[in-house]
Amino acid sequence: MEFTEAYKQTGPCCFSPNARYIAVAVDYRLMIRDTLSFKVVQLFSCLDKISYIEWALDSGYILCGLYKRPMIQAWSLTQPEWTCKIDEGPAGIAYARWSPDSRHILTTSEFQLRLTVWSLVNTACVHVQWPKHGSKGVSFTKDGKFAAICTRRDCKDYINLLSCQSWEIMGVFAVDTLDMTEIQWSPDDSAIVIWDSPLEYKVLIYSPDGRCLFKYQAYESGLGVKSVSWSPCGQFLAVGSYDQMLRVLNHLTWKTFAEFMHLSTVRAPCCAAVFKEVEEPLQLDMSELCLDDDFMGGSDAPGGHFKVRYEVMEVPITFPFQKPPADKPNPKQGIGLLAWSNDSQYICTRNDSMPTALWIWDIRHLELAAILVQKDPIRAAAWDPISTRLVLCTGSSHLYMWTPSGAYCVSNPLPQFSITDLKWNSDGSCLLLKDKESFCCAAVPLLPESSDYSSDE
Repeated sequence: MEFTEAYKQTGPCCFSPNARYIAVAVDYRLMIRDTLSFKVVQLFSCLDKISYIEWALDSGYILCGLYKRPMIQAWSLTQPEWTCKIDEGPAGIAYARWSPDSRHILTTSEFQLRLTVWSLVNTACVHVQWPKHGSKGVSFTKDGKFAAICTRRDCKDYINLLSCQSWEIMGVFAVDTLDMTEIQWSPDDSAIVIWDSPLEYKVLIYSPDGRCLFKYQAYESGLGVKSVSWSPCGQFLAVGSYDQMLRVLNHLTWKTFAEFMHLSTVRAPCCAAVFKEVEEPLQLDMSELCLDDDFMGGSDAPGGHFKVRYEVMEVPITFPFQKPPADKPNPKQGIGLLAWSNDSQYICTRNDSMPTALWIWDIRHLELAAILVQKDPIRAAAWDPISTRLVLCTGSSHLYMWTPSGAYCVSNPLPQFSITDLKWNSDGSCLLLKDKESFCCAAVPLLPESSDYSSDE
């Protein structure tokens, strides 16, 4: 892998959907860099520090959230002189997002008073009263024709269906939740999944006309749903719960066909490969070097150099387990990270009670495929959008990758660069790696059909 030099950032960074540009926030400036040359192709100055950025789907526009103001500014890459500023006045702005047509911006006011759809074509706006959430609770169909918006009034949750062409309300129906958490259209746009707050285990599948197709409740007592994700093919729905289990439902009968437990000790019989991160001191052959006494006396480094690699472990193996305190809210337990591979064959999970272990499940064979055991808690994990390849980071200077052929570690050559977050380019050719105040990119080689990686690359 080849790495670029480090560039400054003070906030969000992200690739454009067409994979040609990188948007970087540096205080109040928005820099647009070319993905190949990394030259600055556009530079926009906002009125305050940038808190959030989001590309339009056509990669022609980009919005910046200045939540301290609060205000939204939008820019055009093809017409740099074009500007747009959205200010809700006393209502404020809690969040902003693009519509699928890249010509409307949806903003949610503070205290969820209203959601407003702003047109960039004719400056018209449409209001939806009482949205349930600020940054959540809005989902678009894959074809971009409809939007489902969670609302709440008179202590009851509702779903509003809007046309993304006229922005007229096509239908409103109540849902059977106490406190709806989130909403997602299925990838084939045939169903809508919603789930309740952690206090009530409830996953509901609705048709677009408001019929409840299925109600799923794994158990009654205890904290409930923590994460939900559709598979890219639309045939499976994964539900991660606070009871440290992953359950997978099928889209035909909505019944559970797989339940995967995350145990702190894995015992035989287990066919999964367990990769553990280990550090080894670099062995340098200095027998032929001639160094004087002064140099040797001043060469006491604060720490040695280490080589990081994966070691394949035998079962049984026990993972570090953190029991959350019973007197604090939002306990760190349950399936907090959940992500499908692009071909829907694998799903990776992290049980927050064991934050250093990443579990990879094979949905085709309904078995555990691999476990990656890291030295530090896993910060982020993301699947290659093109190939079956998983990349994760832990806040160290290394990248960790897994494919069905094995797992391997990649060292970042940049000094003092700790990888705290990562994002894939849409074509799978490049990774964006973030440190606290800088970022870099790594060119990722295409994955061959059958590859054998050694664990200490």
